[in-house]
Amino acid sequence: MGEARAETPLEPTVGFYKYKVGSIEVTAVYDGIWRKPHDPSFIKDVSVDETKAALAKAGLTTEFMPIPLTVIVLKIGDNHIMIDAGSGVGQWQANATHLPANMKAAGIDRSQIKTILISHFHPDHVWGLMEKGTNNAVFPDAELVTNSVEYKFWTEPGRVEKLPEGRRQAGKRIADVFPTWKNWKLVETGAEVAPGVQILDAYGHTPGHSVFLVTSGKDQLMVSNDTMYVPALLAPHPDWQGAYDQDGPLAITTRRRIIDRAISDKMAICGAHFPFPGAGAFAKDGNAYTFSPVIQS
Repeated sequence: MGEARAETPLEPTVGFYKYKVGSIEVTAVYDGIWRKPHDPSFIKDVSVDETKAALAKAGLTTEFMPIPLTVIVLKIGDNHIMIDAGSGVGQWQANATHLPANMKAAGIDRSQIKTILISHFHPDHVWGLMEKGTNNAVFPDAELVTNSVEYKFWTEPGRVEKLPEGRRQAGKRIADVFPTWKNWKLVETGAEVAPGVQILDAYGHTPGHSVFLVTSGKDQLMVSNDTMYVPALLAPHPDWQGAYDQDGPLAITTRRRIIDRAISDKMAICGAHFPFPGAGAFAKDGNAYTFSPVIQS
């Protein structure tokens, strides 16, 4: 298969990108990228050739599955609010180590982070809460806000043994560490988790996976996290089930609901694994979607 000319940069030359949602400043901070080897089990019942074709059509490399990771920091008034904590300086992937340096380059002191909104407990989103080796809290003084469904699922007694084999090591780390921390705030879907920020259920990817709707004045931003994690694949094929979706059929229903809302309400949208800076726009394309990424200038 011939590879389409790459139009979307694989990695940024500058590791942060700032934009505004009304009076709220949004900083996208690059953590790194997983150059995931092609795997026929990555998308259920979809061949590697099909996933390569989707990548090529989107102007992305077909040498591997590119899964970048972007963390969002909101500045609301004088407060810095981080959405997810990144992958823990190489704890997820060896070349995803850039979050601390890029936050510093963006002018954000980690000690300024007093609130962290957690979308779900997959390693690339929460390993950044824990020091490698010791599991000590990286943000011991920050309030950690998450959907109660997500927290209770991963910390339920006996949960580790019920997980698929490939998830048990991560599940055990979560179960051993997170309940020992006192700075969790468990909320229900629909709660206001920061001024102008509402947590909404987006279940399927994980049992309590959540998105965050940011509103300031007439402007809105849907922080979609892993709802549409690789738009090159899932925008044209929204019914594809990813291997990391714990409930594939529910993830599909959720994906359509969240993306349709973003389109109908003409709101900006960003995602953790969209090409950096992790923002873009979806449009309807028959029963599927098109995705136009923001290209960092």
